[in-house]
Amino acid sequence: MTKGKILVTGAGGNLGRKTIDLLLEKVPDSSQLAVITRDPSKLKRLVDQGVSVHKADYLDYDSLLSAFQGVEKIMFIGAHAFTDRIKQHFNVIVAARQAGVRHVVYTSIQRREGSGVVLWDITESDTFTEQALRASGMAYTIMMQPAFLETLHMYFGSNALEEGVRMPFGNARKTAPVTRDDLAAANVTVLTQPGHENKTYKLSGDEAFSFSEVADILSKVKGKAVSSENVSEEEYLKWHGLRNAPKQMPQFRLAWVKTMNDGDFEETTGDLERLIGRKPTGFREYVKLNYPPL
Repeated sequence: MTKGKILVTGAGGNLGRKTIDLLLEKVPDSSQLAVITRDPSKLKRLVDQGVSVHKADYLDYDSLLSAFQGVEKIMFIGAHAFTDRIKQHFNVIVAARQAGVRHVVYTSIQRREGSGVVLWDITESDTFTEQALRASGMAYTIMMQPAFLETLHMYFGSNALEEGVRMPFGNARKTAPVTRDDLAAANVTVLTQPGHENKTYKLSGDEAFSFSEVADILSKVKGKAVSSENVSEEEYLKWHGLRNAPKQMPQFRLAWVKTMNDGDFEETTGDLERLIGRKPTGFREYVKLNYPPL
């Protein structure tokens, strides 16, 4: 068990919140835990539990440097797309090094070796961040994440039981998504146990499937026939589930679909299962209880 202070970034987001909550269960002394957030008023519950809550922003270098003082390990959750991720991530790494942080654990996007995949505004900044961490002199751990099970319905729709699965199937390669709960558990293992320095983990699930199989899986799990249709990318972009999305979102979602169809999330490494000590939640298990989403 680590004895130095652990800081979690992005504690107001889903993965950051789940990680700090699990750390509170694992670390006996909550004064060893800290978080940064843009709005501390939303994290009063953590203050009440003895966690140090700092107001900081990835774009505000001085706020990061102040928050990182006395910290041994940082759980660095990557910035959102389309927010100048390279500048933000550079600030985090340089501030961490200047503050004397020893180990940074970074959430990156899973990629297949040599695939050349480029996810819009994600993979370039992830590659930059990984290289910067390796050159920083600090210990690092790269936590490569696939798609989240909680958001997978955003690609095939919340009403597939009635409307069917209508999307491009492309090469119909497989993907192995995971829950944020399982990713948070893996984060906590790396943050609290020795032996994870300077390693890269591909945190795939154990169950890989293609989008062309989703309708059949839903049919079997939900006991209701679900139709399936392979549509063009152009037709997919006109799908009503994308109509009211922000300007970049339709193309961004399509880029993720193409990446999964090409097999960049297909590899099942077992890394996640080894880190959390149990089978990760699979797609069938997840949709049985959580689909359609509320």
